[in-house]
Amino acid sequence: MKKKKIAIFASGTGSNTEQLIKHFKGHPHIQIGLIISSSSKAAVVKLAEENDIPFSVVNKSLLSNNSYMNSLLNLYDIEFIVLAGFIMLIPPFLVKQFDRRMINIHPALLPKYGGRGMFGLAVHQAVISSGDQLSGITIHYVNEMYDQGKTIFQTTCKVDRRDNAEKLSKKVLELEHKYLPEWTEKLVMEMRYF
Repeated sequence: MKKKKIAIFASGTGSNTEQLIKHFKGHPHIQIGLIISSSSKAAVVKLAEENDIPFSVVNKSLLSNNSYMNSLLNLYDIEFIVLAGFIMLIPPFLVKQFDRRMINIHPALLPKYGGRGMFGLAVHQAVISSGDQLSGITIHYVNEMYDQGKTIFQTTCKVDRRDNAEKLSKKVLELEHKYLPEWTEKLVMEMRYF
């Protein structure tokens, strides 16, 4: 049986991408077929090279180019997209094309801590500054707005009084590493035409 191919869109350090690569290495039904980054200097580019996974660097102009993106994704038979720390807004044509086949992981509980600028340590600082006693992760479908797609899964961790943004980010990252690969696999395996 032909494997279902997923693309990972990532902009940063690539720790979630690394977990996804490990999880799907040798998987009987799912393969990471492409990694797309918004920066040639992002660590995910090196991860792609080290694991012999095709990669592409796209700027805002290329990402917004319907013909270019469709050609790229079709070239690698991509059927599902995971945003793992991708900071650019996904254009409407891709949202429509990958309806219920594109997910994002957000390092906080939505809808409270989402939107433009809510990534990296800024989102964790916002949670601490609010005095909330819980943070966590949200896995959601992607729509045309930052962090506003339908929630698929949330789980929480406690915010301690001694936590700063760095400490909280480590707790949240542990949840991301555990649940993003699991939920990606579950959703891809549940695609109707599998």
